[in-house]
Amino acid sequence: MASIVFFVKLFTLISLLSSCFASRTTLNSLVKEDPQNQLLHYHKGTLLHGKISINLIWYGKFKPSQKAIVSDFFTSLSNSPSSHQNQPSVATWWKATEKYYNLVSSKKNSSPLSLSLHLNKQIVEENYPLGKSLTNKQIVQLASKGEQKDAINVVLTASDVTVDGFCVNRCGSHGSKSALVNDKNYKFAYIWVGNAETQCPGYCAWPFHQPLYGPQSPPLVAPNNDLGLDGMIISLSGLLAGTVTNPFGNGFYQGPMDAPLEASSACQGIYANGAYPGYAGDLLVDPTSGASYNAHGANGRKYLLPAIYDPLTSKCSTLV
Repeated sequence: MASIVFFVKLFTLISLLSSCFASRTTLNSLVKEDPQNQLLHYHKGTLLHGKISINLIWYGKFKPSQKAIVSDFFTSLSNSPSSHQNQPSVATWWKATEKYYNLVSSKKNSSPLSLSLHLNKQIVEENYPLGKSLTNKQIVQLASKGEQKDAINVVLTASDVTVDGFCVNRCGSHGSKSALVNDKNYKFAYIWVGNAETQCPGYCAWPFHQPLYGPQSPPLVAPNNDLGLDGMIISLSGLLAGTVTNPFGNGFYQGPMDAPLEASSACQGIYANGAYPGYAGDLLVDPTSGASYNAHGANGRKYLLPAIYDPLTSKCSTLV
């Protein structure tokens, strides 16, 4: 009887994780190895391109050290991969998204598309003006505080803030909103990610915390010594890849539009070669701190970033 209960719980957890853009479960069975039979289909929509500003909206209490972890991550994206940087790097990881842009250019027989991200404004709402329990509508309201043209507005909620669906079926989400700027209609993209340290670390901060159910193994040491923020980086980076390649719901994805598999969520739970359910893969380990990571970033940072689906090989691409 106990074994039946265990498998029911395991099935329930996997079902929940599969519907979450930033979840932690491998979906190897969904990945096709035939490049002519791609998992992610292009739905003829626009990808984010050109110069895009990143605006951070901090909701709730965050330490300066926590803000620096996120800021350094975005700074790391814009660093050009080079032999002078420690490898593998965040910039090298991000470069994998260029394949999606090259595919669109070839399909449309157009000039190559390019994307340039730069960290712009940081808005701090540390006094909880909307309370500590937020609706999806309020997340969009917060996201609207950032730039509303050529922007990705990132809402980050603190560990004591609850959000509809958080820890139930998602660790974060992304979307878009129309806005009127100088009498012209534009759309801006937004991302929301919550800090799961106290609410559901076994769901949204794995592998830095033991999973709720399923195969149990010792948690890994977080590379920035902050389980909550390092878990947020995993979710944030995966959502960022999904945002630029499917910003308005008609880019690259598979499945239903309201719960799609995207560039990173198609590779859930995979962080390095050798990954399988309950095991993140053969990661790099810092010899001093014992922290596990797969990418070097700005200012000596180390990060754990999810695999990105390669649309040319139809496989999940990892840095190590």
